[in-house]
Amino acid sequence: MAGHRFHVAWIFSLFALLFLRAHCFYLPGVAPEDFKKGDPLLVKVNKLTSTKTQLPYSYYSLPYCQPENIVDSAENLGEVLRGDRIENSPYVFKMREPQMCNIVCRKILDKKTAKAFKEKIDDEYRVNMILDNLPLVVPIRRPDQENAVVYQHGFHVGLRGQYAGSKEEKHFINNHLTFIVKFHKDPLADSARIVGFEVKPFSVKHEYEGDWNEKTRLTTCDPHAKRAVTSSESPQEVEEKKEIIFTYDVEFQESEIKWASRWDTYLLMADDQIHWFSIVNSLMIVLFLSGMVAMIMLRTLYRDISKYNQLETQEEAQEETGWKLVHGDVFRPPANSDLLCVYVGTGVQFFGMILVTMIFALLGFLSPSNRGGLMTAMLLLWVFMGLFAGYSSARLYKMFKGTEWKKITLKTAFMFPATVFVIFFVLNALIWGQKSSGAVPFGTMFALVLLWFGISVPLVFVGSYIGFKKPTIEDPVKTNKIPRQIPEQAWYMNPAFSILIGGILPFGAVFIELFFILTSIWLHQFYYIFGFLFIVFVILIVTCAEITVVLCYFQLCSEDYLWWWRSYLTSGSSALYLFLYAAFYFFTKLEITKPVSGVLYFGYMLIVSYAFFVLTGAIGFYACFWFTRLIYSSVKID
Repeated sequence: MAGHRFHVAWIFSLFALLFLRAHCFYLPGVAPEDFKKGDPLLVKVNKLTSTKTQLPYSYYSLPYCQPENIVDSAENLGEVLRGDRIENSPYVFKMREPQMCNIVCRKILDKKTAKAFKEKIDDEYRVNMILDNLPLVVPIRRPDQENAVVYQHGFHVGLRGQYAGSKEEKHFINNHLTFIVKFHKDPLADSARIVGFEVKPFSVKHEYEGDWNEKTRLTTCDPHAKRAVTSSESPQEVEEKKEIIFTYDVEFQESEIKWASRWDTYLLMADDQIHWFSIVNSLMIVLFLSGMVAMIMLRTLYRDISKYNQLETQEEAQEETGWKLVHGDVFRPPANSDLLCVYVGTGVQFFGMILVTMIFALLGFLSPSNRGGLMTAMLLLWVFMGLFAGYSSARLYKMFKGTEWKKITLKTAFMFPATVFVIFFVLNALIWGQKSSGAVPFGTMFALVLLWFGISVPLVFVGSYIGFKKPTIEDPVKTNKIPRQIPEQAWYMNPAFSILIGGILPFGAVFIELFFILTSIWLHQFYYIFGFLFIVFVILIVTCAEITVVLCYFQLCSEDYLWWWRSYLTSGSSALYLFLYAAFYFFTKLEITKPVSGVLYFGYMLIVSYAFFVLTGAIGFYACFWFTRLIYSSVKID
């Protein structure tokens, strides 16, 4: 028993630690690091990334200069899943001490190393570095706006080009880096804080006199002669047996930006107007739907209920048509009710996870400076929300007169996660086959399975047990023993047609914001406008609820009482439009060339669309559930 208690305590301390790791990096109010003049600044290297392949690689997968010992920085769960591999580098700066033309190392390329560099240049890979937790950026001036600068993450490994008068395309490597470290000085002390980390990359064919040794002085850039590298130098070609000398400069610039605001330049969105347009567009949809719902609820329903309640004789009641006629069948359990319970429970789990994640993000706990924090928080919240998934599915299952609560619990705990895990495992095998750092290591896979089986599954059982112990939800009207025949429906009330129509508006409410989310994921940009996202999320909830209620009312009025599944699928069908939009985005915005990368994109977007289906479906279902109970409890049934 003591061993069992120790095991449980160990698991909970592990997750408390993981949760703290996810949030301790950049909590609001954390003390910044002060550097005095001459203090060493350690530059770390991160993964190589490309928007063309979407496959990250570790920095040292290319034959770059290495320090004596390569040391991995500890990574949280989210960082590992993102493919981050943070290691030390041979670059060492001293605070506020500029350096010029420091030689890092000299490499002679063989066939293999030349090929590795060429492949990465062809695929437009960028090198990512970190200084004092700030990512390295290349400032690029926007030609369409004066003094507007956009920041590109990392610098390109190299570029392709031709010599003047030649048509043959060559590969050139960026082997000289001019680092610019921006600092904010404390007016009362000698210390300063780092507020910016930029680079200008150059391709330079370095030259020197005599034979190479440790004391060799370059003629192309020389600190003694104050000769700096400029873009007019002849570039360094990547070919077998070519010699490459890696060098760097360090400049220090004082900045007015305070440490607390240092991320603002990275997170500034140039497209605020588009976001406002997106929200106004979504609000118009919501107002239109709210108007329809108000009209149905206040005018039509009020009139119907008054009329039904004034009927005196059974004969008059039988002459009536519309939604009251199906009162004896409207709460009849649907076909495949077990599956519906599972999907509703999973939708509640998703809803809880997203809502709490958004609140954390709005409070600033999940800033991009906390790499992997968002992913770690979402995973842990998903696991802990298993409690609500079990509770919701068991309550519904009991209402449908189900008795085997353990069976429904197992389905809720395993169905959705198992589907996602299988897709994820196949995609991970493909990434692993490409020798990419994006492949999730075996240890992390084991941790994910432990999270699932060790925490999520028991919590789903606890939730189901509590839910099943609660009294059964009573129907507002009695159900007839013999099902009523559904009359032939008009073409526009066909289930497939109304379900597909129902999904358009929820998707329309979010699709502009979806563009920015896809861009941040697949084009490696920061996404930090959680305020906008939260408003859009609220609009999505309202739109899903209202469109489902409107279509459910029309369905009941045409004497079709099979509303359970249709209410789930009506708003859930917006996931189909999301997947189609993802395909459109792939062909119009991305330049993915490798088949493996295409499979990865569609595999991950399939998981996202499936999750969106589960979430929006549950919102629509609960809206209809509340609506039908409300209207049928308002009429007198003889």
